[in-house]
Amino acid sequence: MLPSHLECSRDAEHRARADEVATVCPHDGGPWLVRYAAEALPRENVAARPWTMWRYREMVPVGDDEEPVSLGEGATPLMDLRRLARELRVERLYVKDESQNPTLSFKARGMSVAVTVAKRLGATSLAAPSAGNAGGALAAYGARAGLPVRVYVPRDTPPLLIREMRGYGAEPILVDGLIDDAGRLAAEYARESGAFNVATFREPYRVEGKKTMAYELVEQLGGVPGTIVYPTGGGTGLVAMWKAFGELQRIGWIGDERPAMIAVQAEGCAPIVEAFARGEASATRIANASTLMWGLRVPGGIGDRLSLRAVRESRGTALAVGDEAAEAAARDLRRREGIDATVEGGATLAALRILSARGAALAEPVVLFNTGSSLKYAQCF
Repeated sequence: MLPSHLECSRDAEHRARADEVATVCPHDGGPWLVRYAAEALPRENVAARPWTMWRYREMVPVGDDEEPVSLGEGATPLMDLRRLARELRVERLYVKDESQNPTLSFKARGMSVAVTVAKRLGATSLAAPSAGNAGGALAAYGARAGLPVRVYVPRDTPPLLIREMRGYGAEPILVDGLIDDAGRLAAEYARESGAFNVATFREPYRVEGKKTMAYELVEQLGGVPGTIVYPTGGGTGLVAMWKAFGELQRIGWIGDERPAMIAVQAEGCAPIVEAFARGEASATRIANASTLMWGLRVPGGIGDRLSLRAVRESRGTALAVGDEAAEAAARDLRRREGIDATVEGGATLAALRILSARGAALAEPVVLFNTGSSLKYAQCF
């Protein structure tokens, strides 16, 4: 369904048209959220559709007759972790394995929707900063749409990820610094060239793609998870799923039950964790951020308020894990359960182990998220 309008995440009175290219709210710099005039999606309609994320198209910003820019994204498996469940004394423990998306990461969902909308609104080229996986996904979907792509990446990004972008025909620009430094250069390039900036929360449509993870969970589980443990860098997936559960209630799929959202970050880069502990509404940029978990090396971003809001409204928590613990947990997911887990996915299991050791009572079922494939990260092996 095409959106009715865009709503500022900081002040709902601020609105923008949904049929024009949008970046952030001009009044306060807040990210836009997509709103729909009539939210409706009967479950019986969905049941007969192909198992892809586009089965929820009435709740995704695409026209009735519009062909999305798609590579078959979504519909990832929800795998039970029987051996690890016994170790952690959790009866129902699962991993949502996003490594089985096109380009081997959850970034495919958001980029599919963002590129679909960008093309519809007349974009002639695309740009974004990336720690790696987002750039690979944007490159692939840009190629699918026939749009040139430029990606700004930190110079120390794993070479395989950079080669992936080039392989799809994108132009990677290596940047001295972290992803927020890359973000400033990408935004500058977009302003000067007219390219559509697909940076995290700098446009509203990647959220709409990633929220389909929550729709799938409700179908796969037959209800709402008790706890979601999510590796949090920019926070798009966390925010997107929290938005989705509100929509799912309004369309009658669920009641007022909600999962506790657990945000997991790296010890060397944990702005959300630190802000949560201080009781603050926004995060402070982390100086000299350092972690082997490239997807979590996000020292600051404009989605911080939304991430913190989701954690607090869900009565969840935020905690940081060390690189070694995340790597060990990723190995356990691979060797004990056969899951192609990357270190960010391993971080969720490491966090669950910390919570278990603390005696935390977690509502079940517990769902961990593996957001990408270990094959892109040589240091995983």
